[in-house]
Amino acid sequence: MSPLKSLTVCILLIVGFSNAACCQNTDAEKAIPLLPTGPAWGALWQQRAAEYRALTYQAYNLAKLRLDIALASNTTKPKAVITDIDETVLDNSPYFVREAAKGKSYADSTWVKWTSEVRCDTVPGAYSFFKYAASKGVVIFYITNRFQIEQAATLKNLQKFNLPNADAAHLFLLNTESSSKESRRQQITKNYDVILLLGDNLGDFSSVFDGLSYQQRTQRADKVQLEFGKSFIVFPNAMYGAWEDRLYSNGDTTEKAKNSVLNRLLIRKN
Repeated sequence: MSPLKSLTVCILLIVGFSNAACCQNTDAEKAIPLLPTGPAWGALWQQRAAEYRALTYQAYNLAKLRLDIALASNTTKPKAVITDIDETVLDNSPYFVREAAKGKSYADSTWVKWTSEVRCDTVPGAYSFFKYAASKGVVIFYITNRFQIEQAATLKNLQKFNLPNADAAHLFLLNTESSSKESRRQQITKNYDVILLLGDNLGDFSSVFDGLSYQQRTQRADKVQLEFGKSFIVFPNAMYGAWEDRLYSNGDTTEKAKNSVLNRLLIRKN
């Protein structure tokens, strides 16, 4: 091999190794620390984006249209609406900002402390819709996975805004048997014709979404797509939810492990 060719090969090899190392370093640099600060970005959007307000107004406007349609039909049972509370009726975004500022993620203890302060505002459009529904004789039931010890504070926060049916008889908190809301919904459907379900999580609507992987949840949502905007009214929540929980395996308990999983699942087109 001539000295010139040898030099050329060496240069190419050096460049190749350099590029490979560069690519590896770039990949490492592209790791995004989504936890614990990621929810604060979702909270910022929820607090400051007019688009967020537009989406919740849209959801409640659609709920009102569907309510009016349902009211036109006669049923033997009184009519009711079942709603989730957090990020559907009440806004908890300040909690996630608070925890992210301390470098922490959600924890049951800090969550209970937050709700005990009774500082949640309402989701835009909530008050008007529920007052309208109540004026039409529709009964409101609140099904939430807040803990039993949060009952008094939760009722106080709902009553703070004079929301209808904000009493113990119409509030169904997390039970000890399961986080699924199905059994609580069934208690209500025994005596009421439930015309709408409102929530920010697929488990707020039907048990068909319970216990599924994130891929299965996507497939199931596609399968029942005609129910959304009809009997299921969905609210935006980019801060937390089963959508995130289902991304992890049982071994992903640390933030480092969770961040690794989240980064692997991000779609990148470099």
